[in-house]
Amino acid sequence: MLEVMKHLLRSKDTCVLATVSGNEPHCSLMSYAVDEDCREIYMMTFRNTRKYENLASNPAVSLLVDTREGDSPKERGQTKALTVSGQFERIEGEERKNRIKDRLLERHPHLKAFAENPDTEVFLIKVKSFQLLDGLTDASFVTLD
Repeated sequence: MLEVMKHLLRSKDTCVLATVSGNEPHCSLMSYAVDEDCREIYMMTFRNTRKYENLASNPAVSLLVDTREGDSPKERGQTKALTVSGQFERIEGEERKNRIKDRLLERHPHLKAFAENPDTEVFLIKVKSFQLLDGLTDASFVTLD
C-alpha cells in the first residue's frame, strides 16, 4: 500500500497545506515536488505570510493530495485522497537549497520569478505518515520510521 501512496504523491504536483497557530487553522494551495523516496516534500512561500508564520511557530502540518481533478461527477465515489502528516523544516545550506529549488522548478517552471524573489523561502516537510482514502470507505494508514 505504501507504494500506491507514493505513486499518488509523485503523480500530482499541487496540494492543500494545513497549518495552525494557536487554535486558528489555515489552508493554502501549494505547488510541490518530492524526493526520490517520498520522505521529503519541497515547497516555496513568501516569508511575510500567515502560512510561514504558522510554520515557524508550529511545525506540525498536514497536506491533502487527491485525484478529484480528473474525476467526472459520476466517478467521485472513486476519488483517492492522500493525507500526509509531517513536520516543517528549514533547509540549511545554500547548495542544498539551490538543488531543491531546481527540483521544484523542473516540476513548476512557471514559478521561476517567484523562486528568484529574495523574499521567497524554500522549505521542506519531513513526512511522518500517510493515510489514503480510496473511494468512500477504504482507508489505509502507514507510519514512516
